[in-house]
This record gives sequence, C-alpha cells and structure tokens, in this order.
Amino acid sequence: MSRSAAPEAPPAAPGALRTGTTPPLRTARQRRQLHRTEHRWAMAFVAPPVVGFLLFTLYPVLFAGYASLTSWNGLGPMRFVGLENYTRLVGDEYFRQSLFNTFFYMIGIPIGLALALLLAIALNRRIAGRTAFRTIYYVPVISSLAAIAIVWQFAYNGDFGLVNQVLAWFGVDGPNWLQDTATVKPAIILMMVWKGLGYSMLLYLAAIQSVPASLHEAAALDGAGWWQRLRHITLPMVRPVTFFLVVTNIIAGAQLFTEINIMTPTGGPEFGSASVVWYIWRQAFRYQQMGYATAMAIVLGVLVLVITLIQFRLNRRNSFSID
Repeated sequence: MSRSAAPEAPPAAPGALRTGTTPPLRTARQRRQLHRTEHRWAMAFVAPPVVGFLLFTLYPVLFAGYASLTSWNGLGPMRFVGLENYTRLVGDEYFRQSLFNTFFYMIGIPIGLALALLLAIALNRRIAGRTAFRTIYYVPVISSLAAIAIVWQFAYNGDFGLVNQVLAWFGVDGPNWLQDTATVKPAIILMMVWKGLGYSMLLYLAAIQSVPASLHEAAALDGAGWWQRLRHITLPMVRPVTFFLVVTNIIAGAQLFTEINIMTPTGGPEFGSASVVWYIWRQAFRYQQMGYATAMAIVLGVLVLVITLIQFRLNRRNSFSID
C-alpha cells in the first residue's frame, strides 16, 4: 500500500520568520511598553551631554551675564548696579589699551599662516630629512607654553639674551625687547608665530597632499607653471584649512594670557603688552572686582563672536566645489 501524503502546513502569517517559527503578535499594550523602554534608553544616552551643556556652558553664561550687572568681589553678596560696569568700560583707558594690544597681536596670524604654507609646500617635496624637519617644527606645539614663555623671556633679555647676542655678531646693538614700548609687542608676536608654526604647517601639509594629482597634471599639460598651479589650484583647495586656522587663531589670540603674565607680569612698559584676558584676570583676582571683570569678558566674547560670524559669512561667499 502507498503511504498517505502528509497534511499541508497552513500558510505562514505575514511577518513570520523564515526559520519556520511564527513570532507571537504584539498587542497594542506591548508595543507601547516597548516604545517607552526605547524612549527611556534614548533619554539615558542623550542626558549626559545635555546635562553637561546645561551645567558647564549655559548656566555659566547666564550667571556671567547677571554677574556683569553687579558689584561683586567673588565671595560676598552681589549688589545689583545695572549697566554701571559697562559704562565704566567706556572710560577705562587701560581696557581700551589692552583691547588694542590684543587685536594688534593678531597681526601675527597672516604672517604665521603665510610662513606655514610656504613650509608645507617645501616639506611636501622629496628632500632629504623632511621627516626630521616636520618633527622639529612641530615640537613647540606640544611643548609647555609656560616653559616656552620663560625661554623666550631669557632670549629677549637686554643684557645677556640670545637675540641680542646674535645681533651683536652683525654689529647691531639690540634693545631691551620686553622693556621698550616700541619692541615689546613685535617681540611677543614673533614668539607666538614661532609657537604656532608647526600646527598650521601640519594642517596645510595634509591639505596639500589631499589635492588630486590629476588637477596638477592637467594644468601642467596646458602649460601652467609652478606659480600658476599654486595660485589657481593649491591655494583655492586649501582655503577651508585657511578659514579654520583664521577662526581658531582669532579665538586663541583673544584669550592670550600665559605669555603676557610670564614675559611681562606688570603689563609691559606703559601697559604696552597687556592683553584683555590678562587685564580681566588682574581686575578679578588681584583687585577682587569680579563684576567689572565679568563685564569685560562679556564684551570680549561679543567682539569675538561678531568677528567669527563675519569670517563665516565671508567664507560662505568664497566657497566653491569641483566635480
């Protein structure tokens, strides 16, 4: 006798697994419970950065805004004075001088970027010892800023400093760099350019190496020389790096403090080297005028924000793309 055929299995429900097992259908209550669980886990992952932002960014900014409207020594009670601190800033000659000094130091930004770009172009070529040169130029970036400021302070000494000793070889009698109003700011600019040269050079080098070689080859076939390829290919292609360095250097230059506090701890001759942050620190921690110092910090922050927004707008106008 022939065996009877096995009964056919019922058709699989929609959404069933291919393994032959049919998962149980979730009820509406189970789906809501699952959504609540997922929501709680999502909130648990999102909470740390949000709480960190509220505690360490938003709250300090709001508190600083209120403190700038008070007379406060940092420990005692706050006395609300309205806009008195801001009106005081208008007539503060030392604040205006320190603000001028701070933006004067930023003259070193285009100088440093130009030197860094030239170094990056040179070190991108196949030359002997280029890896050693890249390392040497980058060493100041990872060195202690306080140690660098102390070394340069000795180098600028008018009696036994290295800078004047080198100038003496050429018959030049160097000045006391950090005690002369005409030389103190250029001396600090030189040190700042030297300190940041390696970082800018490294970013420019990475940007230059990311330029497609086909662009240079096509331009060379069309008869473009080295200068034309640099001007019309390399410089436009590294423009995003230039924008990044300009913005970050402006923000860093506005926060200049350690170099001034070590090299010219009294603000330099005739207050000629004092930066805004150094002056804020002096008013806050030496004279316990926290409210007034906070008002200066608010003004400095607004100025840096405005300059940064202008840079973003200019960069948006000069943006381009290639296929």
